[in-house]
Amino acid sequence: MSRTTGHDVNLIGLSGSLRAASTNTTLLRALQSEAPQGCALALYDRLGALPIFNPDDEGERLPPEAARLNEAVSRADGVVISCPEYAHGIPGGLKNALDWLVSGPAAVGKPVMLIHASHRSQVSRDALREVLRTMSFNVFPGPELEVPLLGKKPAEFAEILGDPSCRQRLRATLADFVRFIAKR
Repeated sequence: MSRTTGHDVNLIGLSGSLRAASTNTTLLRALQSEAPQGCALALYDRLGALPIFNPDDEGERLPPEAARLNEAVSRADGVVISCPEYAHGIPGGLKNALDWLVSGPAAVGKPVMLIHASHRSQVSRDALREVLRTMSFNVFPGPELEVPLLGKKPAEFAEILGDPSCRQRLRATLADFVRFIAKR
């Protein structure tokens, strides 16, 4: 396990949304605040800065932001993805980020967990799981965390995510993922 941040388990969180008031990013931040002792969840917030994937740019000379993403995923013990569904698919920004990881070793065997800010994302969830398995990520088989934030106002997020039962679900899901990572 990584020791670069002084934590036993270092996770990287990817939000599939670029929105400033993203429910998916908000959910990742809430999960970050509930991380168990010895676990750190850092958010990668540069999806919008990644160039459009071009296989000609792969290899040893990745564009700088793609190299930063690859390094962040490589250093992490696991990845947490919170992703919306756009037109029954994976949002382009997240798919682009995954494409930058596809040819290198960063994803191979890397534990990944999906969390959701909406109950209306089953098509993209299935597609995302298929992409992640194809890339050789080790997809967490446990129950996926779902906190229905879609359609709520940002002021309501704090009430929902601050509810003790929700906070307990966040902690329990993350603890289950950390145990999954430790078993590999």
